[in-house]
Amino acid sequence: MKIVYPAVFTKKKDGSGYEAYFPDLEGCFAQGPDLEDAADQARDAATDWILVEMDEGNDLPEVSHKEDLVLEEGSIVKYLTMTIQLVPGYD
Repeated sequence: MKIVYPAVFTKKKDGSGYEAYFPDLEGCFAQGPDLEDAADQARDAATDWILVEMDEGNDLPEVSHKEDLVLEEGSIVKYLTMTIQLVPGYD
């Protein structure tokens, strides 16, 4: 199953890379030394977040639209795809 959520990326204040968060996935954050690595880290964090929610039987949150997000100046929004592999017997 593929799931897509928007991630917001901002440059760290000290210039050492990027921070990322998912507006729809409460408490889901990541960072990396460059935008590509931050996106990879964010994708991994979101996948883990989604798996925990599914394991606990929770519904996944609705996906925000880019135009509805309130962003800091200089922020970048990227829609990231997380691939969740369901195992047989998963309900």
